[in-house]
Amino acid sequence: MDGNRTTEANRPCVIYAVSDSAGETGEAVVRAAVAQFHSAPTEIRRRPFVTDKSHIAAIVAEARDEQAIILYTLVLPHLREAMGHYARRDGVMAIDALGPLLDGLELRTGIKPEYKPGLNHQLDADYFRRVEAVEFAVKHDDAKDHSGILKADIVLIGVSRTSKTPLSMYLAHRKFKVANVPLVPELKLPDELARVPSWRIIGLTIDNQDLNQIRRERLKALGLPDTAMYAAPERIERELAYAREVMDRLGCVVIDVSRRAVEETASLIMEHIRNAGGQPI
Repeated sequence: MDGNRTTEANRPCVIYAVSDSAGETGEAVVRAAVAQFHSAPTEIRRRPFVTDKSHIAAIVAEARDEQAIILYTLVLPHLREAMGHYARRDGVMAIDALGPLLDGLELRTGIKPEYKPGLNHQLDADYFRRVEAVEFAVKHDDAKDHSGILKADIVLIGVSRTSKTPLSMYLAHRKFKVANVPLVPELKLPDELARVPSWRIIGLTIDNQDLNQIRRERLKALGLPDTAMYAAPERIERELAYAREVMDRLGCVVIDVSRRAVEETASLIMEHIRNAGGQPI
């Protein structure tokens, strides 16, 4: 009996993100909620492009058998009604993340919704700028192409494992073209860096102990001993001292990424750039 209880307790909570479009919005909402329960095992299953009632009935039946939760972002009224009907019938917890807001907006504005799934993912100018920014970030990651330093909206500099690449990609999805440059004492800085306005350069720093832990975990993931020089405290201290010297010389803003989520750091960067008068090119 005790064994059964343990198994039940360890079972992940399954959450379905159901949409009549790509399902990105619903999944993002689920992930935001799940992040508040980091110790609870969860499993997110996206069910995109749901277009008929039979598909909804099948998903609800599956969720019933899994004792799962459904979060749905269905734009079409008949699909929303079907979800509510089948969920009530089968005793499944189903949360409408979009319907109440659509109804509220209609009530407040007096305008009927378009009822067209996927309107926020249309191939418009913003979409192509975002794609271009992502391609730029990939091409100019780790200063692979120095020419990107002068073309970038933002140039990130910092030692290894200060989140330069994840930040570049996150900012790219906000339509900023980002180049990032690793600061290594043994490597010459790109000449282009001295020609970039200081407000476009963001220095990333981190606590010594945090960086030591991150690098040790990285070495383990690569199957290497965590005692390698890459994670040695004296090596880390030397790199961070060099990075501080470079950042002081460039006169750039410096952000400490220690124990900060990528999203939080990116928000600080975007606020700085916009206050300085910079916008995505």
